[in-house]
Amino acid sequence: MTTPRESPRRREVLDVLRAAGRPLGVAEAAERIGVHPNTVRFHLDALVTEDLVVRQVEAPSGPGRPRTVYTPRPGMDRGGTRSYRLLAQILLGQLASQGPGAREAATEAGRAWGGFLVDPLPPSQQPTAERSTARLLALLDDLGFAPEPEGGAGKAPERIRLRHCPFLELAEEYGQLVCPIHLGLMQGALAELRAPLAATGLEPFAEPGSCLAHLTARPTETPAA
Repeated sequence: MTTPRESPRRREVLDVLRAAGRPLGVAEAAERIGVHPNTVRFHLDALVTEDLVVRQVEAPSGPGRPRTVYTPRPGMDRGGTRSYRLLAQILLGQLASQGPGAREAATEAGRAWGGFLVDPLPPSQQPTAERSTARLLALLDDLGFAPEPEGGAGKAPERIRLRHCPFLELAEEYGQLVCPIHLGLMQGALAELRAPLAATGLEPFAEPGSCLAHLTARPTETPAA
């Protein structure tokens, strides 16, 4: 479906509705724009489908048929561009200005989100290395890292090759912060899983086309009696 931003006429129809301050019928909107009512009706139907305009029927004030009118849906227009990368640059730049503690702060933020995002094991399952690794790989895959474990079947990997970076441009600019966030994500996920594994390091761009995450075994936590 064409959005108002991609269709100048549809954008014009939406602007007329917003400027009116009251519901408009097809004929009224067409008169204000200076086009045929059928043209306006087509764009109004599209705007209703896009959930940008609300169609309603007004009861007649006297003899005659009910009138169909249109009003813009309240709220900011969700069309247009987004600048999430700029927002990330602003936040990373501010974090970088904090000096030596910035790297640990970035890692800690990753740990918190890793614990929040990972899909937990059912209470009935023990957090074995294999199960924990499977959940960690699923999380990394969902985030867009294209993980590839290094290890034989039935054995927890010692390394995970990350073949794609979903924050590549930011990592190239703020690698001292973005890469610790990646490591923190893995550490937080494994901690939340109570895994007998720990993510001990991340080598950025260690190989052509990939980064390497290192895992080591650690004792399983014993539940409190």
